Amino acid sequence: MNLILLIAAIVIAFLVFTWLLKVVKATLSAALTIAAIVLLLAFFGIGPGQLWQEITTLIRNIFEMVTGR
Repeated sequence: MNLILLIAAIVIAFLVFTWLLKVVKATLSAALTIAAIVLLLAFFGIGPGQLWQEITTLIRNIFEMVTGR
């Protein structure tokens, strides 16, 4: 009985660990992509403030289109 529990615990730990690695990999990939885009925009003279202003304007425009205001 204890051997079965040990094997099940090892299998579950392995599955959780591989899932965690996938989550970390996706998070790092997204973070690096966002950082690369921001650096590329900074190279062309577009700062974080301008970028944030455009993002908020875009979100506001989409919200107004959806709600009809």
